[in-house]
Amino acid sequence: MAKNQSEKKGGKPWWLLGIVIIAISMASSAGVYYLLDLNKPVNADDSVPEAKAIVAAAPIFATVPPFTVNVQSENYEQRLLYIGLSFKVNNEETASLIAQNMPQLRSRLLLLLSDQYAEELTRPEGKEALADKILTLFDEPFSDPQPDLAIADVLYTDFIVQ
Repeated sequence: MAKNQSEKKGGKPWWLLGIVIIAISMASSAGVYYLLDLNKPVNADDSVPEAKAIVAAAPIFATVPPFTVNVQSENYEQRLLYIGLSFKVNNEETASLIAQNMPQLRSRLLLLLSDQYAEELTRPEGKEALADKILTLFDEPFSDPQPDLAIADVLYTDFIVQ
């Protein structure tokens, strides 16, 4: 009987210690929540305004339908170029001017492309050089009173050398 009384006396401090540990952890959790909650604004009016998303303007393209042209060859073989182009333009006026003068543009392109060598066009440097030459086609105006053309880039949509 003496053993039972000593066991009961020894069990109470562990039970009390468990309650104290739980109380301390609850107090520390409440303190952390309170500190983290201080960073949030109290009213919705006090919140920081959100940054507005920057929306880029939709690009404008003028498309030249694909066509085939004979190109030069160093071995005097018959080589063909199938090419489709799109011009990235800066305004609608340039796009409409290109569409209105499409026969003249295609004629200029055919003359330019038929003078190119197939071996040069198969390399990336040759394609870049051709894009620069195509841009120079617009230096000569299509009509006498012509506004300035705002062409940003030449894009290849189809490009096959045979």
